Amino acid sequence: MGEQSSGLPSGRIDLRGARIALLEGRMSGELADLVRRHGGEPVSAPALREDPIPSGEEVAHLIDELREGRLQFVILLTGVGVTGLVREAEALGRLPELIAGLERATTICRGPKPAGALAKLPVTVDVRVPSPHTTADVVATLSTLPIDGRGVALVHYGERSAPLTEVLRERAGHIEELCLYEWHLPQDIEPLRSLIRELIAGRIDAVAFTSQIQVRHLLQVADEIGRRDMLLHALERGPIIAAIGPTCAEALQSVGITPHVVPDPPKMGPLLTALAAQLASRK
Repeated sequence: MGEQSSGLPSGRIDLRGARIALLEGRMSGELADLVRRHGGEPVSAPALREDPIPSGEEVAHLIDELREGRLQFVILLTGVGVTGLVREAEALGRLPELIAGLERATTICRGPKPAGALAKLPVTVDVRVPSPHTTADVVATLSTLPIDGRGVALVHYGERSAPLTEVLRERAGHIEELCLYEWHLPQDIEPLRSLIRELIAGRIDAVAFTSQIQVRHLLQVADEIGRRDMLLHALERGPIIAAIGPTCAEALQSVGITPHVVPDPPKMGPLLTALAAQLASRK
């Protein structure tokens, strides 16, 4: 679901028995239960696998740089990235050093997930990027901070963020980049193939995209089975399309799909509320 907390609604949501496709992998069970609890029928087809990258040497170097005071800022884009950092530091027997180094630096968290992961260490979160936590929001936040000529560490998400790296190269005096996990398709892609067939047949009422990479992976599988054009046509004309935030919405728009639902704030509760309103208007 990306990096957003659920923001579960307190009021009544009626999904009216709608068949709602869920592409989330990490929280698929929780989201399916949530949809079911509000009267919908979840159709789960995970579109994402997050594989750790062994990064012991890189994390050891980061800890050394923090200890020596050569990094004044640390940017953390995801909770999974923080978890990977902790995993590698523990394997090195250097977690206390990592915590001490992060406490000395200014920590910048893109959303609630990295902030929550830091708080468990515990490490103080010094700067929180405001909602909807897009790359543009991160860049705007950095524009308010004195990073010019300073040392900055950037812990990426499942692929490197070229726009952020470019900004840092223009301003920072020294950059350390870490990519601690990668995004891949699930090992079993049959649920995605089945979902594509269901979408083309018009048997899905709504699709909830909770990460930009889900869009790419869904179309990749459609390409592999020779159904990309049919899938895009089905998505344009059939189900309600929900995107968890602006970045996810932009990924859909880049392939010609305009989402009907982009909740603000970018959380699952508001997304389901907006979905229910769309379903009611269609009925």
